[in-house]
Amino acid sequence: MMTRGQFLPLLLVAFLLASSPATSTEESKTVIGPENIYLADGAKALMAGDGEEGVRLTLLGLQTATGTHQRKIAHSNLCAGYLLLNQLETALKHCNWVLDLDPMHWRTYNNRALVYMRLERFEEAEEDIRKGQTIRPKSEKLKTVKGMYLDETQPVTPNIEVDERRETSEEPVPKLPDSVEE
Repeated sequence: MMTRGQFLPLLLVAFLLASSPATSTEESKTVIGPENIYLADGAKALMAGDGEEGVRLTLLGLQTATGTHQRKIAHSNLCAGYLLLNQLETALKHCNWVLDLDPMHWRTYNNRALVYMRLERFEEAEEDIRKGQTIRPKSEKLKTVKGMYLDETQPVTPNIEVDERRETSEEPVPKLPDSVEE
């Protein structure tokens, strides 16, 4: 039977072996920054308004994507990128890919609503805005897109008509008597 004095050194050795590399040829690596640099750089380009570079980098990121989460991000960003490039049917395919996989991805509903508005498919745009706001009711992006939708479908007409005939009148403005307080 092992005594406590014998057990502790063995436990320490086991801990040290477990925390050291398995072989002497393995190197310890520390990763700093995004896991998929192409996706990160593609997103930056898209946010800067550079659709071509954003799509190019995002497609590279999609090729090296590890896992469903990265692929979902890539397709969502490709939806936005192709929207920027006005390639609406291609954008729609990427939006649909994301929503088929994750029907709770509110950002993609936002982007797809914009695609539908450009395609003048307003009923579908309204439905996507509604779904997105159900998932994320306080989203400023969705509120902005809803405003754009309303501007397209229910434009505001001015209720005030300015009568410009007074400006051309040559009649002087009557002066108030000195006894009247202003």
